[in-house]
Amino acid sequence: MAIYMNNAATSWPKPDRVAGAMAGFLRSGGANLSRGSAAKRDISTLDMVTTCRDRAASMMGGYRGGDSRYVTFTHNVTYALNMVLKGYCRPGMRVLTTSMEHNAVVRPLRSLEAQGVRLEVLPCSREGFLEETVLRPALEEGADLVVLSHASNITGSIQDMEMIASLCAEAGVPLVLDAAQTAGEIPLTAEAWGLAALTFTGHKGLMGPQGIGGTLWKPGFHEQVRPLVEGGTGSYSHEERQPEVMPDKFESGTPNLPGLAGFLAALDWIEEQGIDTIHRRRRELGARLLEGLLAMPAVTLFGPRDMERRLPVFALDMAGWDNGLLAYTLSEEYGIETRPGLHCAPLAHRTVGSFPQGALRLSPGYFTTAEDIDSTVDALRACAARGGR
Repeated sequence: MAIYMNNAATSWPKPDRVAGAMAGFLRSGGANLSRGSAAKRDISTLDMVTTCRDRAASMMGGYRGGDSRYVTFTHNVTYALNMVLKGYCRPGMRVLTTSMEHNAVVRPLRSLEAQGVRLEVLPCSREGFLEETVLRPALEEGADLVVLSHASNITGSIQDMEMIASLCAEAGVPLVLDAAQTAGEIPLTAEAWGLAALTFTGHKGLMGPQGIGGTLWKPGFHEQVRPLVEGGTGSYSHEERQPEVMPDKFESGTPNLPGLAGFLAALDWIEEQGIDTIHRRRRELGARLLEGLLAMPAVTLFGPRDMERRLPVFALDMAGWDNGLLAYTLSEEYGIETRPGLHCAPLAHRTVGSFPQGALRLSPGYFTTAEDIDSTVDALRACAARGGR
């Protein structure tokens, strides 16, 4: 049986109830959202989506006690970031981001830069952290927005949100967070951090299916953002302009309802387990894997060398091996699934010193076992001993 070590790409396996909820919706539910006759199936769909908003708002520390109106669903976190950035930024604005960002942040910002937005990429440390000595003077020069990833998809480095949020609040600058790697993995407190928007994806730490993501909005900030897509919302059908009310403003067209059914099942599962329990288990697995990696002289590990400020996401190079070939060998000979390359984050690889060759990424998940970790370490040792081909 395969050993899955690529949870930073998507969590797998999912809780059993996720697939069951999706199949159940298609078999016995299936009504569209706010586009029916108010029959029992129509009400069931509305209840499912509203409950899903409630769970997401509560889990991520939403505003006004988790007011579900301020959760809008999208296809993924990339779509959510595009919606926020392209809807808010205007020519002449100064936007700050970091050198550890995924292309989901970088590419929309580069596109906006070509349209007249002033972009500054703040350098992070070799371990992937944004330091106060870098952020504070950048904010003092004036900024209209700060956007950054909560944790790196390469090194697992978790940014100091208390420091970052405090400085942004002090400067009066809206802060947008990409929580792709942390939602469902560690506690999030959007209201306490004063976030203008928290963007998330449903298929990683939140354990749901692909094709679901969204934004948790700060009331008021959403009013400054233009919708990326406009059209039918199942509401205010007498109006020819996009409604301003939430969540309708950012949810045109039919949503991924089977995906939302699965997402709700995943959120219920996480609530039952407890995020602290999930984080503790993954941290223990990460510590076990980290110990094995640090004991191998042939391995160069990028990012933090302890578990204090990181997720269990590890990027490495092995002496004598091409990362692509190493990933292929681990898969074909040992049944271990990883991910080599630049991981859609070339800026981050430049920052930690793994560009242009990239790295091999290992990311255990909640359902990984201690035996899986030990087998992975043994396979890496065997590869190191024989060298690349």
